[in-house]
This record gives sequence, C-alpha cells and structure tokens, in this order.
Amino acid sequence: MEKIKDFLKYFLGQGEEIEFTNFTITHLIPIVITIGVILLIAKFGDKIRESKCDTAFRYILAFALICSEMSYYWRLIAVPSLGPNPVDHLPISVCGWAVVFCSYMVIGKSQTLFDISYFWLLAGSIFALITPTVITYTGPTRFRFYQFWLEHTLGYVAIFYMIFVHKMRPTIKSAIKSYVSLVILAVIAYFSNVIIGPGANYLFMARPESTPSILDILPSNFVLRILIMAAAITFLYFVAYLPWLIKDIRAKKAETQKELEKVTV
Repeated sequence: MEKIKDFLKYFLGQGEEIEFTNFTITHLIPIVITIGVILLIAKFGDKIRESKCDTAFRYILAFALICSEMSYYWRLIAVPSLGPNPVDHLPISVCGWAVVFCSYMVIGKSQTLFDISYFWLLAGSIFALITPTVITYTGPTRFRFYQFWLEHTLGYVAIFYMIFVHKMRPTIKSAIKSYVSLVILAVIAYFSNVIIGPGANYLFMARPESTPSILDILPSNFVLRILIMAAAITFLYFVAYLPWLIKDIRAKKAETQKELEKVTV
C-alpha cells in the first residue's frame, strides 16, 4: 500500500528540477500524433458521417474533452502540496474554455461554438503547443504531462472532426464573433489580475512567465505588452481564416468562368 501511495504521490506531483524541454522528442511526439489523427479524420470523414459510429465518436470525444479539463482540478485537490488555491486556478483561460466549448460543440453540432473555438484554438491555444511552459517540471513520467497534451490537442481533433465530417467552416462573421468573445475574456482576466494582485497572471497579461515561453519576447510594460499581443492575435486570426478566404476566391472565380463560358456559347 505504501508503494502505491508513493507512486501516486510521484505520478500526480511535480519535480523540483526541469523535466520537460521544448522542441525535444517528448514535445514533438504528441503533436505528430495529433496531426496523424486529424489526417485520418480528413481521409475517412465522409465514411464516418454516413456510418452509425459518428454519434459514438462525438460523445466519446466530448467525454474525453471534459475529463481532460476536469482532471486538472482533480489532481490539485488530490495533491495538497501543489497548492490548490482557488484564486490561483480560476477558469479564466482560452485553452480551458475552448475545451468546454468543443465538448458541447461536438455533441450539439453547434456552429456558434465552432466559430469561437476555431479561432481561439488556432490563434490562441497554439502558443501553448509551441512552448508548453506549464509542464516544465512535469515530464513524461507525470500525470500532468498527459493531462496537458490531451487537453490541448483534443480541441484540435474536435474542430477538424467537425470540419471534415460535418462540413462546418468559419466565416468573417465567425471571426468577429470569436474576437469579441476573446476581448470579453481578456477584460475579465485583466480585472482578475488587478483584484487578486501580485501573483495573478491570467492570459499572461500581467508579466512574462518564470519558465521559458514564446511570450518571453513580449515587453514587461503593460501597454506595449497588450498592444503587441492584440496585434499578434489579430494577425493569427487572419492566418486562420486565410485558407477559407482563398477557397472562396477560387470558387467565385470558377463560378464567374462558367458564366462567361455559358454566355460565349
């Protein structure tokens, strides 16, 4: 029994030294697996939609999404040494809400939740995949490592599942809707940081993190930090929508060409 307790204490806990390094094999494998799953969905999307498995897949995916998010809090409660202070772990994060939205999206086939989640994931959560700073002290031998990667990759699986299986897609209105939602979350995060005071850093708006992150390039000055973050996110929103914009332009050109051919004939 003691051995089991010691194992759980270690597995659910975190190390005192760095256990995870960016751009190593342990960083790349989860991303490669996610891309592989998305490619399989793209290849068999039509067959999945026409099969009886679609509903089961969507419910399983929703269940996995919710469990991946909730298990973060279950771990904090199970290991008091991690400091499960509610003030430090308020639900004010793009990744967390994107997971919740995606779970309801796949069950209800909600276009609105797809609109918000698509841009939040591709223009916001993508930073967590590039530099997963929060797992610096929890490597592949820890529960938090797997919880993090499931939470941050299942959302992408859900989004592309709805794209390739249920033919959902974003529009300009989707981008506006998602951007407004993000601004609202940012305002909540700002006031939470101000009210809580030193130590609070929701949405990484207050200061750089203590562990290596892509956001380290941002200045510590609050105004400059926010302006640069807003510009970067706006640009990424455009990049996320660009494939659909190109697709629409090509489709319009093809339609115009057909009409000209009809007139010529």
